[in-house]
Amino acid sequence: MENELKRTLGVSDAVVVGLGAMVGAGIFAALAPAARAAGGTLLAALGVAGLVAYCNAHSSARLAARYPASGGTYVYGRERLGPFWGYLAGWGFVIGKTASCAAMALTVGAYLWPGRQHAVAVAAVVALTAASYGGVQKSARIARLIVAVVLAVLAGVVVVCLSSEAADPGRLSGSDRGVLGLLQGAGLLFFAFAGYARITTLGEEVRDPERTIPRAVPIALGIALLVYAAVAVAALSVLGVEGLAQSPAPLADAVRAAGWPGLAPVVRVGAALAALGSLLALVLGVSRTVLAMARDGHLPRALAAVHPRHQVPHHAELAVGAVVAVLAATADLRGAIGFSSFGVLIYYAIANASAWTLDSAVKGRAVAVVGLSGCVVLACALPLASAAWGAAVLVVGVLVYGVRGRLRSGI
Repeated sequence: MENELKRTLGVSDAVVVGLGAMVGAGIFAALAPAARAAGGTLLAALGVAGLVAYCNAHSSARLAARYPASGGTYVYGRERLGPFWGYLAGWGFVIGKTASCAAMALTVGAYLWPGRQHAVAVAAVVALTAASYGGVQKSARIARLIVAVVLAVLAGVVVVCLSSEAADPGRLSGSDRGVLGLLQGAGLLFFAFAGYARITTLGEEVRDPERTIPRAVPIALGIALLVYAAVAVAALSVLGVEGLAQSPAPLADAVRAAGWPGLAPVVRVGAALAALGSLLALVLGVSRTVLAMARDGHLPRALAAVHPRHQVPHHAELAVGAVVAVLAATADLRGAIGFSSFGVLIYYAIANASAWTLDSAVKGRAVAVVGLSGCVVLACALPLASAAWGAAVLVVGVLVYGVRGRLRSGI
């Protein structure tokens, strides 16, 4: 069919795309608000977020192997639970992640040129939209380069901090914020893990998806968890919980506290590159979900067009890029972490509910139950404003779905 995408991504490509989204701006942006929420239970909160992410990844990989098409949970919910649940997952993902795209673009601008952050953000969106327009393989090569540089920067932060005389294992603990604080911190840290969804949303462009996706998802998630744990321990060892919680640029402040202020600019560049990597992966994921929803008529069908030469959903990519560019030029959405986390947690709750229906295997169903429960608990534990905005977006989506249904039925 002329609107189908070409399968070109192997295991390593899929892992890199996932890492590009996960080992991105989340680790630079989410640590401080998570430390404020969780206090001395920050590392435990990271473990909870990692556990929920693993369950979601396991369920998503099983579903992606069964339904290797663009759209991720939008497709899984539609096929396993019914059109409404697929639509709700797709709606929350597209709206929440479009805001995240603008937030990542503004993060790039804030690190590279604080006085002109909106202009830099728009330039970044235009450049990465053009890159993704050139084909998913080109995007994967760019992501590979970004991931290599960011991992090198994060490794430098870990080595410098842990080898410093300022490092003190006693700083790893702090005042306890209770169970609610731990869960709220885990919900905020989940923002940094959500990138493995890019692998499943690209399911239509992966070679041998039944084998590739179940292998790529846990590899990417495992590497990201190890990196996050090492970085969190390193930052805590020199800043402590309270210092980390109050820092606007925690990793740059960590290398300064470790006695290496000259590395702070390098960390800032690494953060900007990480945000670029996240932005690239987000544009890929959102545009593929838009493609899937447009195929079913939930969005204008023109957005389902696939470029005959580059084999990308070019209308969807251009539309996403245009909306994100406008948001990045006119609004400050860097506070969208909690809002995005709410939408993504609901998205994965639907994924786990879909995975429950695949078969009666005990392990698969147990993982789906833990994942579903974890998503609901973390979503409810998020800051009230984040949960309220996220719920409002879902309600608007439900109303749109109902109105469209009435119009189609002629009522």
